[in-house]
Amino acid sequence: MKLPNCPKCNSEYTYEDGGLFVCPVCAHEWTGREEQIEDDTFVVKDSNGNSLTDGDTVTIIKDLKVKGSSSTLKIGTKVKNIRLVEGDHNIDCKIDGFGAMKLKSEFVKKI
Repeated sequence: MKLPNCPKCNSEYTYEDGGLFVCPVCAHEWTGREEQIEDDTFVVKDSNGNSLTDGDTVTIIKDLKVKGSSSTLKIGTKVKNIRLVEGDHNIDCKIDGFGAMKLKSEFVKKI
């Protein structure tokens, strides 16, 4: 049986794990029913797996220390009008009382 190439990096070294296909090169997992991912698109998901888009409102799910400051972003802080960017910290936003911030999507929940 010929397994499909990875839709993200086109690697031929994929394997099946349960109901998912897995790419050991880029660690992408997919069901096999998904369409090819376009090279210029990226998907950012919150801590619950919901897709985020520019302009969404999210809340912070745990207390986060702010680098270079003695301040902490508290759990439940609402962040409005987020902007998605590529990189390690994939959310750009402005938080009242803190100013411009970069957040990781794994620490937020979509409202």
